[in-house]
Amino acid sequence: MDRLDAMRIFVTALDEGSLAAAGRRLRRSPAAVTRALAGLESHVGVKLLHRTTRAIKLTEAGERYLETSRRVLAELDQADREAAGERSVPRGLLTLTAPLAAGARILRPVLDDFLRSAPEVQARLILLDRSVNLVDEGIDVALRIAHLPDSSLVAIRVGAVRRVVCASPRYLKGKGAIAAPADLAGLNAVALSDTTQAQSWNFPQAPGSRRSRGVRMRSRLAVNTIEAAIGSAVDGHGVTRVYSYQVQREVRDGRLVLLLEEFEPPPLPVHLVLPAGRLALARVRAFVDFALPRLKAQFTELSATPRTTKARSVQ
Repeated sequence: MDRLDAMRIFVTALDEGSLAAAGRRLRRSPAAVTRALAGLESHVGVKLLHRTTRAIKLTEAGERYLETSRRVLAELDQADREAAGERSVPRGLLTLTAPLAAGARILRPVLDDFLRSAPEVQARLILLDRSVNLVDEGIDVALRIAHLPDSSLVAIRVGAVRRVVCASPRYLKGKGAIAAPADLAGLNAVALSDTTQAQSWNFPQAPGSRRSRGVRMRSRLAVNTIEAAIGSAVDGHGVTRVYSYQVQREVRDGRLVLLLEEFEPPPLPVHLVLPAGRLALARVRAFVDFALPRLKAQFTELSATPRTTKARSVQ
């Protein structure tokens, strides 16, 4: 068995999603692909894949072996290029994922600029408001807004975002001072939900407090996307609660104002997350080097938004 060839088949099968697709990409028969993977599993002494007629899925051992295989193959390809005197040029397909709003408003413009500077790179940007398994989905880089659990993934912090409450000046007109979370109770909420039933918004009991208290919000309108919630808030249908980057333009343009900033919960960290070994790929390394300073600058600008010190009142 050619172990490196078997590794390539193994990695390609995961990238393509099936043994048949790997065979087509590598111009191998289904039987040759199956034999190579069986030989690889026999060599390492553990099962690497769960196979069905329609799909393949990594075992726990397979997840570890996949990242090692990617790193070995990337380093081997790099060594071949260097031995031949070839400059390492970013090329090939770069796959990224991000939350819908952050991907559209923040990551996508950075990616557009990167593609102009790297003409041999193609990109696929997957925008989802849920986390995906980067290894199983063949993702090179993810933008994640959350406290990350311990894992084998590489995480590079690029900033933080605030969770903010906002409304349009038109809606707030005549509502009086909003000095504490309890003052929201009489206002209409534009809820990110599939129901208009009242829901609780949690706030610190006092500025800087770690203890929280819920405020029951009356929702006349419930929507299931961030953009819809923001649009309805701009149109004067009530207050909504989103992340700071999602309303940056609207706040800057005066279409929305921020409320109760001193009662915001602690900011959430933002990271670029990569499977171990991906930085060995020239296209991934080039994108990360390009994106890091630009993303850090954007999130620094977001965190620098002045905080109010007085109750918001629009007469």
